[in-house]
Amino acid sequence: MIEKENHVLVVFPHPDDEAFGVSGTIASHIKKGTDVTYACLTLGQMGRNLGNPPFATRESLPDIRKKELKASATAMGLSDLRMMGLRDKTVEFEDDEYMVSMMQSLIDETNPSLVITFYPDYCVHPDHEATARAVVRAVHRMKESERPKLHCVAFANDTGDALGEPDVINDVTEVMDIKLNAMRAHISQTAWMLEDLEKRLGENDPEAIQWVTKERFFNYRFDQGYE
Repeated sequence: MIEKENHVLVVFPHPDDEAFGVSGTIASHIKKGTDVTYACLTLGQMGRNLGNPPFATRESLPDIRKKELKASATAMGLSDLRMMGLRDKTVEFEDDEYMVSMMQSLIDETNPSLVITFYPDYCVHPDHEATARAVVRAVHRMKESERPKLHCVAFANDTGDALGEPDVINDVTEVMDIKLNAMRAHISQTAWMLEDLEKRLGENDPEAIQWVTKERFFNYRFDQGYE
């Protein structure tokens, strides 16, 4: 059961991070009447897929991914989409305090009861890690009584050994079609993966169904050193 929140703030670095990991949760909150803000730090300028034959260049890909990000937001029913203007694969090189200040400003403005981001040290990509550290530090520096809940997505190979079982598992079966549409919106980067996923769903593959209908989160443990 997904709890009703006052406001949800979602922070990820790349277009499509939201679609795969949390679009069902976002759509569920919106259906409950909760305001959701999604801050996407980059436009995925360095996305791997330019097509074969190419459908894009490095110069045109940001515009394509911006349109896809907007389409994903529309699919989820999300109206408050923030594009924060950083550059893909450079988030890790941004000044730490600048990043924390950006997160603090978002939190101060939106006053969320729940923040969703990646779990630092368990999210693989350097831009994911930098984003996660900044969000965690911003929340950590708040008075404990004023901190929002912090739900983190983790998928490194050692996640289970280090963090154990997820603290929160959201069943998003009711909005599975919305989640799939959010993923389809990012088709420039996801075509091959979606083709396989939809084939498996059509075959009622239990693993594929589980992946699409359950979204897993860990509560951040503030004794882990990001201050």
